[in-house]
Amino acid sequence: MALFVPDWSLERKGAKDQRRHLEKIREALRDRLPDLISDESIITSDGKHVLKVPLRSLEQYRFRFHSWQGDRVGQDQGGGRPGDVLGRIPQDGLSQKGDGGSGAPGEIPGIDYIEAEVSFEELAGLMFHELGLPYLKSKPLATLPVPALKFKDISPKGLMGNLDKRQSLKQNLIRNAVAGRAQVGGWKERDLRFKTWVDEPDPEDNAVIIAMRDISGSMGDFKKMMARTFAFWMLKFLRTQYEAVEVVFLVHHTQAREVTESEFFQLGESGGTKVSSVYQLCREVIDTRYRPEAWNIFPIHFSDGDNWSDADNRRTVDILESMLPGVNVFGYAEIREGGYTSTLMSAFSRLQHPRFKTVTITHRGDVYPALKAFFPREGA
Repeated sequence: MALFVPDWSLERKGAKDQRRHLEKIREALRDRLPDLISDESIITSDGKHVLKVPLRSLEQYRFRFHSWQGDRVGQDQGGGRPGDVLGRIPQDGLSQKGDGGSGAPGEIPGIDYIEAEVSFEELAGLMFHELGLPYLKSKPLATLPVPALKFKDISPKGLMGNLDKRQSLKQNLIRNAVAGRAQVGGWKERDLRFKTWVDEPDPEDNAVIIAMRDISGSMGDFKKMMARTFAFWMLKFLRTQYEAVEVVFLVHHTQAREVTESEFFQLGESGGTKVSSVYQLCREVIDTRYRPEAWNIFPIHFSDGDNWSDADNRRTVDILESMLPGVNVFGYAEIREGGYTSTLMSAFSRLQHPRFKTVTITHRGDVYPALKAFFPREGA
């Protein structure tokens, strides 16, 4: 009688298929991130939004033959040429009717889709995996001066839970050796050594983001939405991944001022544009509150590039050049509707500096690449 030996590898196949299916869903979501993150319903949600994303149905690879083909083998006589029609699906009900987008009945087979439910946290996790603050350096002053308890000293007195066995053994050996006994034993209280801690604050990667938004009359609904979308995900990324990060919010038309976070997102658009006003205010904020010696500095400016004069463009570039040596990255995101080139972007194009980055946003799918351009993950 043959002994039955179960094939336990078959028990693992279901788990492997499930992992593969979930990974395929994650890959499909990553491919669609540029469109998903600009969904206005997410930006205006409370963070508990669940998005249903249609994805093509995922199946195991396999050969599949129609029953009408009969018995066949996978070979031919070599008489075919590229472009030859080998056969057509018969009109016997095997194919699904589809209109092909024309609105009329058709014969094109449909494509199976599934709806994957994606939480806000999952979507953010996929995004933030590829983002980071570039050129980040530890600074001597911490914005969060929380002392870290580090065991860096040894004491003859302490709690038994902090007993240092290695040091205690060493003291016992030394005492016995001095007495002429090369052994371990005869323990005395004076042999014991204990780990003790000191309050030592960890150096923080202090960083400040200076977010600047153009609120002039030329910033219409689309431009306003793109600036808000970028700023929304930027703040979520920073507050999720970093502790010692502060954010300063500046807005401008012909004049610039500092505002609260809610005002930054809610203020409407009116008036002309004088970009140098906000760059001047940005420089004052850095000089008075965020010195480069103690802070990693990341100014980010959102505008459509419509400045009021070439003279102000030149002044803006001059102020920018004075700030660049002290910042980690200065980012300029120009939001356009159409293929024009703004006078401000033309002025910036003559400025060559490794810490100055520009991006152009012309549609919703440009927001995510812009985030990766300004905040590339180290080593990516």
